[in-house]
Amino acid sequence: MRLTKFEHACVRLEHAGTTLVLDPGALSDAEVTRGADAILITHEHFDHFEPKTLRAAATANPDLAIWAPASVVAKLSDVEELTGRVHTAAHGDALSVGGVEVHVYGEWHAPTHLDPVSNVGYRIAGTVFHPGDAFTVPEDSVDTLLLPTTGPWLKSIEILEFAQKVGARQGFSIHDGIVNEIGLVVVDNILNATSTRTGVPFTRLPVGDSTDLT
Repeated sequence: MRLTKFEHACVRLEHAGTTLVLDPGALSDAEVTRGADAILITHEHFDHFEPKTLRAAATANPDLAIWAPASVVAKLSDVEELTGRVHTAAHGDALSVGGVEVHVYGEWHAPTHLDPVSNVGYRIAGTVFHPGDAFTVPEDSVDTLLLPTTGPWLKSIEILEFAQKVGARQGFSIHDGIVNEIGLVVVDNILNATSTRTGVPFTRLPVGDSTDLT
């Protein structure tokens, strides 16, 4: 599987001839969806969900499918270009997305100053877990954890504890697009501390960089 990191919480996963894009929100260039077979959305906040991006992606690819929690599906119900192509993802679901198995975990965004919103995480091909904005620990094993590292809803100690609970073999930073270069130094320090605590590597891929997961 090939993982490419894009802006903020957005990643592209290429596996078994299928390309999935997760959370192409308003902080991500709309071009990240080019060539995608499916798009997975974790929740409705703007940094994870941008309707204009989804509309453009669907127009470019008539076979594109979109999976999202019910609250996001409701917000897209009147978008003509997406009719019949947006599907609800809920905790416990097992999806086949372009032939790639996807399991869904979680129900709610981590607590913030905002009203509660639904949030689901996706475990792709039994390998990569994208939690969205939550500390959901899947019941099943995770090889690669996409680890949120900045945001108004989390603290550094929570990042370390979440990574430890998930118990992945490796991890990569996501949700790191709202800080400047100084903030990224802090992110890297947190990742180093996470690696020390868990005994496994947690790193940050620069935007646009890819890695092959083995």
